[in-house]
Amino acid sequence: MTGYSHKIRFVLDGKILEVDFNDGRYSPALTVLNYLRSLPNHRGVKEGCGVGDCGACTVVLGELAGDDSISYKAVNSCLLYLPMLQGKQLITVENVAGEHELHPVQQAMLEENASQCGYCTPGIVMSMFALYKNHHQPSLKAASDALTGNLCRCTGYQPILDAAMKACTNNGIDHFSASEADTVQLLKQIRSDDPPGIEGVTSYFRPSSLEAALDLKTRFQNAIFIDGATDIAFQLAGQPEYLIDLSGISDLKTFSKDEQYLYFGAGLTIEEVRAHTEDHLPAISKILEVFGSLQIRNRATLGGNICSASPISDVLPVLFSSEATVELLSKKGKRELAVEKFIKSYRETRINPDEILTGVRIPVRGENTISWSSKVSNRQDLDIATVNAGFRFIMGQDELVSQAILAFGGLAATTKRAIKTENFLVNKKLDEKTIRQASEILYHEFEPISDVRSDSASRRILARNLLLKCYIEYLNPNF
Repeated sequence: MTGYSHKIRFVLDGKILEVDFNDGRYSPALTVLNYLRSLPNHRGVKEGCGVGDCGACTVVLGELAGDDSISYKAVNSCLLYLPMLQGKQLITVENVAGEHELHPVQQAMLEENASQCGYCTPGIVMSMFALYKNHHQPSLKAASDALTGNLCRCTGYQPILDAAMKACTNNGIDHFSASEADTVQLLKQIRSDDPPGIEGVTSYFRPSSLEAALDLKTRFQNAIFIDGATDIAFQLAGQPEYLIDLSGISDLKTFSKDEQYLYFGAGLTIEEVRAHTEDHLPAISKILEVFGSLQIRNRATLGGNICSASPISDVLPVLFSSEATVELLSKKGKRELAVEKFIKSYRETRINPDEILTGVRIPVRGENTISWSSKVSNRQDLDIATVNAGFRFIMGQDELVSQAILAFGGLAATTKRAIKTENFLVNKKLDEKTIRQASEILYHEFEPISDVRSDSASRRILARNLLLKCYIEYLNPNF
């Protein structure tokens, strides 16, 4: 197709590397992990799980920032397709050390005896390297968050954390800092390249505009649309026929706020959404802190998570309770639909074949609004929810509830609201008696299935207890 290139270029080992997909050596459906393992000098990256859960495959991507600098993000290379490297710097564990000395994070790992069997160590070093470049003297919370996506089967977490805290004390200065200006120039050379457009057993296109994306949507109606691809990459078996990558469209990465709404582009990563909501929508920010790992949040997108329509999505309950709407674009124009209406059934949405989800609009909460969220899972971090919840209460006169929204994941085939419980709460005070009565109604409102994560009765108990937890934590902290 015209306007697209069958080649990609990216920076590796301090120089621009080119991959030509027409030579048949590589498929656009090849992951960066397997690409690196095919090279003779970049096999430190390991495959542990292949689904983004263990972190052994962690690499760091450098991307141009607006101020002629480079931003560094840790990602799972097992969930990253090779063409997604276009215009980026790829940093592997082989690049971290200087010419004559170890990098500070490697030196700290050595001094703290933080490496045991060594299989997971390259991925841990890469996560620590990204922490080093982004945080000076990080808090324990920040260091723990950076390493949440890295499993150590030898249980060496404390020395690993000690090493991270010890290393990150130099304002991110290292040999990458010395060469950053040169790397910026290399990335600028690539910036004007035509976007990737590769046709073959798997055809891959990364349009750079919404208009081009809609053209591709019309032409390839059975194509799989991706952005971060953290959910799709490990689900696809073999060679998908068409992949349309929306990650090159800057219009999908916008954020804006006015007196009435916050607008999030569908292409914003979960980590970017978390940062934007920290002050404005703390209930959303709170739930996103336990969304996967930092490696996942650096790639997964808001639009992708919504369109997956997962019944245990961490995002959907808080969007339901916030009365958010999605913005859908086709060649006919735009339309908006409540997120609650957008989710049709298990893993199905009401997006039309000619549409792209472009953004999410969330009303600004008033002073009389109480918002809350929580997630129950078998482990605190990097785990699928057993039950999760997003609540919102609007308080009226005499401290009575004028509106209640209680949205849950994990209790049905889709995210669902507890309508009976909501109706009971209206025109009542949120005191202990009311909450306990409401929690009993809630216990009988759903009939969830039993599966490997929990049985039906336990899920109902969890839902009831989440309402009690909300009361204890937020509504009556002195309970």
